[in-house]
Amino acid sequence: MLDMSYLEEKPIAVLGGGATGRGHAACAAIVGKEVRLYEHPDFFEGLGCIRETRQIELSGLQQSLYGFKRKGIATLTMVTDDMENAVKGAGLIVVSLPAVGFKPFFERLIPYLEDGQVIHFTTANFGSMILRKMMREAACNKRVIIGEWASQPYGIRIQSSGGQQLPELRINYWAITLRGAAFPMADQEAFFESKKYLPSLDSVVDPIEADTVLDACFSNVNPILHCPGTILGVGAMENWGLIYGEDKYTFSIYSHAYCPSISKVQLALYKEECALAKALGVGIQHYDNETFFSRSTILGAEHMGPKYKIPFEEQYQSAWTTGPFSIYNRYITEDIPVGCHLFHLMGKKYGIETPIIDSMIHLANVMTESNYFETGFTLEDIGLENLSPEQIQKYLREGKF
Repeated sequence: MLDMSYLEEKPIAVLGGGATGRGHAACAAIVGKEVRLYEHPDFFEGLGCIRETRQIELSGLQQSLYGFKRKGIATLTMVTDDMENAVKGAGLIVVSLPAVGFKPFFERLIPYLEDGQVIHFTTANFGSMILRKMMREAACNKRVIIGEWASQPYGIRIQSSGGQQLPELRINYWAITLRGAAFPMADQEAFFESKKYLPSLDSVVDPIEADTVLDACFSNVNPILHCPGTILGVGAMENWGLIYGEDKYTFSIYSHAYCPSISKVQLALYKEECALAKALGVGIQHYDNETFFSRSTILGAEHMGPKYKIPFEEQYQSAWTTGPFSIYNRYITEDIPVGCHLFHLMGKKYGIETPIIDSMIHLANVMTESNYFETGFTLEDIGLENLSPEQIQKYLREGKF
């Protein structure tokens, strides 16, 4: 087994001040790690009182098959908008922020990278591929290990009251299994060994080695679940709290929008991703068709195992209040221009038809008055624009063209 024990005593830097980033920072600090939370200067004010107190409370149901929980008040070592202070001497760097913010964060990060650092992207949105490309363009040759996990290890939300954010995070569930990969795959052993030094992944007792980082990105459940659920469930979302007589903020697409017809669209979108993965010669998380036909869908297996299923005839109360509450939500503004648009471009380049994915983009364009075909991520962004499937294999596995 590769020795990564040097990470044990090194600080952990978390990049991103949203719910997921705060969660990774709090999870590490609450077990005694030295933790630095970084937020971009443009958004630093949004951290509220956390900037001064450096304290975050973890609460919530925290459902998990094996009963894992992490509750209490965590005190971070540092909360900063200075990237150098955040990552200097750190062993692990966790990147947990919307993909649309990758480039401005990476521009600040790259000059301060150090040999031996391990970077974990905690939702597979092609961040490792963008970072590697930007490092080459900046002539950065630091020997860092970079990898991605298909999803976050938890379902997490920032608590608020009276329109004000609280320094409290509600965790609905903890994952027991996640799919991940290093980029390039030559670093796979080191990436997986480094997981044991990241406390926010402690609940993940069954990590699965994906077949390249593209496998991890195809296995990200967000585009599959969020886009059909939000777009086709928009009537329920926008009427919740109006004519339905409910509190707007109890809404959840899982609890109140998902239905067998939407499940059929989610399954069809997944099948298109499977065809893309096959064309590119990489893996993807396998799901049986019937797994899609419940309120918990394919997400339930991540935290409660493959037998977990909430029938459509029952309520999914643990998902209440998780939203989204507007069409202008990351379920659309991230999952459409990042995942769906890149899948659309891959289909065009490698001869795979993607009518369901394309329809999600068209409908999102109309609903948000945007044009994600023009503004979405491109194959050039992730370094694949001029590569054949054979060249992509070499690039993903060896880091060479």
